[in-house]
Amino acid sequence: MFETFLSNDSHTALISTPFLCAQKKVGNMKKVFEKIIEGILACSGFVTSLTIVLIVLFLFSEAVGLFHSRVIEEGYVLALNKDNKVSELTPVQIKDVFDEEITNWREVGGENLPIRLFRLEDVTRYYTEEQLGASYENAGACITDLVERTPGIVAFVPRQFIVRPDSVHLLRDNTISLKDVFAGAEWFPTATPAPQFGFLPLITGTLWVSLFAILIALPFGLAVAVYMSEVADHKIRNLMKPVIELLSGIPSVVYGFFGLIVIVPLLQRVFDLPVGESGLAGSIVLAIMALPTIITVTEDAMRNCPRAMREASLALGATHWQTIYKVVIPFSISGITSGVVLGIGRAIGETMAVLMVTGNAAVIPTTILEPLRTIPATIAAELGEAPAGGAHYEALFLLGVVLFLITMIINFSVEYISSKTGAGFGRKS
Repeated sequence: MFETFLSNDSHTALISTPFLCAQKKVGNMKKVFEKIIEGILACSGFVTSLTIVLIVLFLFSEAVGLFHSRVIEEGYVLALNKDNKVSELTPVQIKDVFDEEITNWREVGGENLPIRLFRLEDVTRYYTEEQLGASYENAGACITDLVERTPGIVAFVPRQFIVRPDSVHLLRDNTISLKDVFAGAEWFPTATPAPQFGFLPLITGTLWVSLFAILIALPFGLAVAVYMSEVADHKIRNLMKPVIELLSGIPSVVYGFFGLIVIVPLLQRVFDLPVGESGLAGSIVLAIMALPTIITVTEDAMRNCPRAMREASLALGATHWQTIYKVVIPFSISGITSGVVLGIGRAIGETMAVLMVTGNAAVIPTTILEPLRTIPATIAAELGEAPAGGAHYEALFLLGVVLFLITMIINFSVEYISSKTGAGFGRKS
């Protein structure tokens, strides 16, 4: 009997040993497979993070080159008479001089002399073709001689046409400064002889349009989200939700056409404007575009509020609406914040629709009813025409950096406010 038991036990052990080995192999293979999956996920996260960092670095590296560019157009100089004591002009002063808004050297710290403008195409007014030569080989000597004998002249000419630099006075050509860019009130990148890269009109236009878009979209979005989550019955919600989500898939150019055909003429009639293209038109279009995002995210956040919290509030004597604004909304504040951030991102980064309805005027607006231009619209409209590597090209990249920083600051600010609000609600509850 004992021998039989031993033999049966030995037989069971012999059978179970290969089975256990097979299980062990399967377990090892699962671990290897899991490690491979973990490695793939880790690589995906690393590649994504690296890509974002490289994009930001590329953006900054291209943008920084603007501050190494010269104020005066590349390859050109501003030549004055030797006796003229003015040694330096700001980009704005250069523009005003050549726009004939400044007509006397006394206005820029010089002597009481009228300013005489000279451009290369004006040379035929002073010299004949025989004097200039058949191939304009004598043009340099003629221009230099003209600057030498004309006291109040300022000549904007290629550097090679000043054949005797010691006989004339060349204005100092500084590099573009931070003040010229961020405090500049004019955006005129193709101006000659000194392009204007003032960011103030573009930054102001972007902030105005985005601010009013959120002020319009947030109350409407929050109201619709509350209705869908807390008030509407199941049938109405199932009908509204797909329609609202469908709005997110409409191309921005369609919103632009809608704004151009409907909103712009309406605003022009209501406010008696000379033109309907304005910041307000852009804000309304952007608000409509941001609504689906705000509604969807906010409504999902509210529906995630635990049923027990609602029932506890009602059991303590609170009304349905008191429960909504004292329990549901504070509990969902992080989701509402996410919706707001995504909506702001949609508003700030939108290009085509804004370009179509805002008037595209690069001026500092004094009211929301005036035409303006945003940063994304400027980049989209001008990047294709800007020579690669030039000051205009680098200025557009710097605008991209500014847009990135604005978005980042707004996101951090909203997240900070949300965290403080959430912490306060947690302490109260």
